[in-house]
Amino acid sequence: MIALVQRVAEASVTVAGRVSGAIGPGLLILLAVHRNDTPQEVDWMVRKCAHLRIFPDDVGRMNRSVMDTGGEALVVSQFTLYGDARKGHRPAFTRAAPPAKAEVLYDAFVAQLATKLGQPVPSGIFGAAMQVRLCNDGPVTIWLERPAPTRH
Repeated sequence: MIALVQRVAEASVTVAGRVSGAIGPGLLILLAVHRNDTPQEVDWMVRKCAHLRIFPDDVGRMNRSVMDTGGEALVVSQFTLYGDARKGHRPAFTRAAPPAKAEVLYDAFVAQLATKLGQPVPSGIFGAAMQVRLCNDGPVTIWLERPAPTRH
């Protein structure tokens, strides 16, 4: 599982001309599910995102999490984070989970993050073409990856 986490002043996602989710200060999380991911990767990633200390403390050091600040989170599915463009010019997405599996784990991630943060977590619409707007604060962007279990 991959989460590209951005500290934002604000962010929104629009689908077919309608805003499906918007937040003020907090985290924009672009989430990709690996074909071998399980609920254990979801649990790990939720904990990591919720406790990631990338917000400034009173002396300006990145020492506070979104939970500490009471910030919001917006989650957008983005299987293209698993794009492999090492060969040729067109990326291959063979490491990404098939849509039916990815959607279940994506929905679980959003629900668990909402529980962890104690507030609703808006999101994009899984599988839809979306436009994401953000004001990256810092800028701060962190790549988190939890390797999927190996299957033989």
